[in-house]
Amino acid sequence: MSNRLNTTPNDLRAFWMPFTANRQFKKEPRLFVSAKDMHYTTHDGRQVLDATAGLWCVNAGHCRPKITEAIREQAGELDYAPAFQLGHPKAFELANRLVDIAPEGINHVLYTNSGSESVDTALKVALAYHRAKGNGSRFRLIGRERGYHGVNFGGISVGGIVANRKMFGTLLTGVDHMPHTHLPGKNAFTRGEPEHGGDLATELERIVTLHDASTIAAVIVEPVAGSTGVLIPPKGYLQKLRDICTKHGILLIFDEVITGFGRMGTPFAAQYYGVTPDIITTAKGLTNGVIPMGAVLVTSEIHDTFMNGPEHLIEFFHGYTYSGNPIASAAGLATLETYKEEGLFDRARDIAPYWEEALHSLKDVPNVIDIRNIGLIGAIELDPIAGEPTKRAFSAFLKAYENGLLIRTTGDTIAMSPPLIVEKHHIDEIVGKLREILTTGV
Repeated sequence: MSNRLNTTPNDLRAFWMPFTANRQFKKEPRLFVSAKDMHYTTHDGRQVLDATAGLWCVNAGHCRPKITEAIREQAGELDYAPAFQLGHPKAFELANRLVDIAPEGINHVLYTNSGSESVDTALKVALAYHRAKGNGSRFRLIGRERGYHGVNFGGISVGGIVANRKMFGTLLTGVDHMPHTHLPGKNAFTRGEPEHGGDLATELERIVTLHDASTIAAVIVEPVAGSTGVLIPPKGYLQKLRDICTKHGILLIFDEVITGFGRMGTPFAAQYYGVTPDIITTAKGLTNGVIPMGAVLVTSEIHDTFMNGPEHLIEFFHGYTYSGNPIASAAGLATLETYKEEGLFDRARDIAPYWEEALHSLKDVPNVIDIRNIGLIGAIELDPIAGEPTKRAFSAFLKAYENGLLIRTTGDTIAMSPPLIVEKHHIDEIVGKLREILTTGV
């Protein structure tokens, strides 16, 4: 246990916290000082059950020995190596492991440091690919309402969450958005994929007609939209998007920063749905959240298009100082080994039905207006307090923390994604505590 237990920083003012109500937090700080497997330990010595895998990322559970030891060894052997015109073995080994578990045909990897960077990298690849093919007129990028693709300028441009966009001016030009698929009047309390809404994919055809396919480079969607409140694609929706993109020569990007690495019981959601995109963005579960790293996976067709001209010339002018960082690569390799050795993807698939039943047992709880689930992802949508949007869910978050449970809220929706090592008794505890919190009034 950390020797910092029962301590707090003497001054909280300097850190401007991300996506946080800073003034409220600094009046009543919530600090974690250690973690193990399914639990955090707070600064005041309490155990908090992690129902969110940290922030959708700690898929293998906290402080797993193989991962922490790999980081320790790598830091003492090779701390940093530049990735521009040089390399180190583990970056190549990790890329090989990633394409081994990727959908067929996706055979190449670019490294980033976060999901936000992965999205911007994917958008740049898409634009450059069409230019390399002689189709420089394809400059438009199509996202989706309520989509979340990180916080860099490319990501918030194609994203569709109003609060993430409204403060930052015109953003990227040439961006359009498909409608979201959230149809509570038709799909409330659906288990798994909703029956209604698959035809919304045809809205992409309307956008193609408006702009002409010759101007559109790529479409980007989350297979399951997580940060906007867990919006699950209706049956057939993703395949229809794939068919339309193929028909018009448009690249399809799956943002799998949340759904990648076992969250759906498969390596990627693309395999769960049986739909293969041209590009996959990842981060989070790639290193189990231990150290920042992301990766963009692309097809051989995309990669090979750039491999032209004199061999001494750089093919794609893009990258980061920390692309394929040695310590992050070691963490990624150890994370993939942990997933494989413990069968965590299969385990997630096998326990998902129990998760589903437990979540939907809360249907009768006051102010619950919808419950959604897929794989080891779940959402409980609450009826907003009149005139005070988000307050009901945020109050539930605070009560949960006080009662030893970590949940995530977005708007008035409680979103959950427990580590893949979750046991049935953990699920029972999560649901039992939520029932008590929501029943006693928030």
